[in-house]
Amino acid sequence: MSQLLRLIFRIRNFLLFAILELVSFWLIVKNSYYWDVSFFNTSNYYAAKTLEASNYIKSFVNLGKVNDQLVRENAELKKAMAALSQLKAREGDYYKVDSAFATRFDFKVAKVVNSTVSLSKNYLTIDKGKLDGIEPGMGVICPQGVVGQVMQCSDHFSRVYSILHSEFNVSSEVNNQALRSKNEKALGIAKWGGLNPRVIDLTTIDRFKPIKKGDSVVTSEQNVIFPSGTMVGKIRKLGAKQDQAFFDIEVELTTDFQNISYVYVVNNKLKNEQEKLEESTRPEIKK
Repeated sequence: MSQLLRLIFRIRNFLLFAILELVSFWLIVKNSYYWDVSFFNTSNYYAAKTLEASNYIKSFVNLGKVNDQLVRENAELKKAMAALSQLKAREGDYYKVDSAFATRFDFKVAKVVNSTVSLSKNYLTIDKGKLDGIEPGMGVICPQGVVGQVMQCSDHFSRVYSILHSEFNVSSEVNNQALRSKNEKALGIAKWGGLNPRVIDLTTIDRFKPIKKGDSVVTSEQNVIFPSGTMVGKIRKLGAKQDQAFFDIEVELTTDFQNISYVYVVNNKLKNEQEKLEESTRPEIKK
């Protein structure tokens, strides 16, 4: 305390000068309309700038929390959209979808903690595992489209082989107005060719189907792990030779695997029931 008092005593003249300067400035401002308005405008300007900077810092600090909240809300929206798309029958169909079948898909949010794109068999690692209800065989999607399928799980992590995997394929269909107007389907298999991580091949599409460059490619209704209508990509190139029955189609993926952060693990609650039934009724192959 004594040291503080000695310091104040040493700089007493400077402190007195500073106080008199502040009093003089205050008197000038209060007794001059021009200076009063100028001071008010200037102080408001810097106060607004300070508040803006403070709000920006707060928003930046809370960005992770807001992002987590948004992806959780998106998961709920995807669940609702999947149910609505399943309930909606094709125009002219008399078939009515059972509500339990329509609501069979559930979604869990996960974060990608590791991934590859340059191999012939590419994988992702996500931060959800057995303790979070994740099981091998579940589908994985992201806001842009199809990602892959869960291969293996530990308690807290899961290994996913992506669509950029030479042994993974997706039942897909082309979606356009011409096909819808004719009430037709253009079903095929989407499989990666092993070269460009932005392009996948679409095979077994009848060359006489009315499809064209730019058409959307989505998952078909024959998927067990993905909701139908999930984006795969858009046709960027197609052609066929005279002696070919099917198109040669290249599809540009909507999912950017080099910049993927969050994914949704898809749980088909009726998957085991369907597979068990199909396995029990599968004809035996005679040797």
